[in-house]
Amino acid sequence: MKEQSSSKAPIGTIFLTVLFDMIGLGIAIPVMPSLLFDREAGFFSASVSDDYISIIFGFLIASYPLMQFFGAPILGNLSDRYGRRPILSLSLVGTAIGYFLFAVSIWKHDLILMFFSRMLPGFMGGNISIVYSALADVSKPEEKPRNFGLVGAAFGIGFIIGPTIGGILADPEIYSGFSYVTPFLFAAGLAVFNFFLVQRRFPETLRERKREPVHLFSGLINLAKAFRWEQLRTIFTVALLLSLGFAFFTQFFAVYLIQNFGYEQRDIGFLYGWIGLWLVITQGVIVRHLSSRFAAAQIISLSSFLLAMALGALLLPENSYWFYLINPFVAVFQGITAPNLTAVISNQVGSDRQGEILGIQQSMRSLGTAVPPIIAGWLNAMDSRYPLMAAMGITLLGWATYFFFFREAKQR
Repeated sequence: MKEQSSSKAPIGTIFLTVLFDMIGLGIAIPVMPSLLFDREAGFFSASVSDDYISIIFGFLIASYPLMQFFGAPILGNLSDRYGRRPILSLSLVGTAIGYFLFAVSIWKHDLILMFFSRMLPGFMGGNISIVYSALADVSKPEEKPRNFGLVGAAFGIGFIIGPTIGGILADPEIYSGFSYVTPFLFAAGLAVFNFFLVQRRFPETLRERKREPVHLFSGLINLAKAFRWEQLRTIFTVALLLSLGFAFFTQFFAVYLIQNFGYEQRDIGFLYGWIGLWLVITQGVIVRHLSSRFAAAQIISLSSFLLAMALGALLLPENSYWFYLINPFVAVFQGITAPNLTAVISNQVGSDRQGEILGIQQSMRSLGTAVPPIIAGWLNAMDSRYPLMAAMGITLLGWATYFFFFREAKQR
């Protein structure tokens, strides 16, 4: 396949690829907690306590990013070797199969199959690191925050559409044919559609291919490598801490809403859709505006601190409507922090190692997303406020590490 120059890079196609992937991922957000905590769904009897379900839910949520921790760097390295397009296609096939098996697990009330069906697309779900690599292939250093912000905007739109669709498709009160199975069948079909989009519209962006060996335990190797490279050690520590903190929020905030405010899947879907709207505004408008005036390293020093404060503010409301006022601040500060952090990490290495370095970042992000649900399950069993407290505290630690210890490496 003829490789395209950066001037002809189809940024729009990359945007759509991420958008459809995020819609599928977002569909599960309001459905999974409601599914497990709903005794009528058939997974747990009325005699099983919410505390026990909370712990099982934590392990189920953790299974996806845990497998992504191993899969993302493998796919990132393979994309450096064989190209972005074929590895992205392979990832989407695994994702489609995983969503279909998840629907089957609901229908058969099979908790073991449900875990497997989350682990498969988790391992194959390293496609975001591939997309970031493709963008890095075609972006100048000063363009990266803006282009990574476009990916963030696709995240945000997917975060609007996905949870909203998921909440609606799982609600039989809207249509009698809807059930917990419906959203995952839809997500499987969307992944198939995304696969064909990549086949037709996603060109190869990799110019120089790398022939380094690929290891099954690349995630662990990357973890060691991240802390061995002096110029990357601090920024990867920051990435890990910010991922840990934000995951405590994203993975258990829905449980907090269910247990303290009586939210159902449709209510969760609408609130998360509202959050997604602000992510779109942030990464489609605010990030582009800021990136033209300030360096990415400067922006993070403020946005990550404000993110910690916004997460802490979620503990204050006694009425649920306040969440519609507070969560936009969480979305804005996270939406500013994420693409600028990716840009800073990407700029630490040369163009020939973008797949590797962004694969390592995805490993850190996956590890940071895998650990909190397990811990949060136990914390939630003690007090439903504890996961949000952990979110604030760890994010604040990430900001402090960045602000006091990180010094940006000179560009190569």
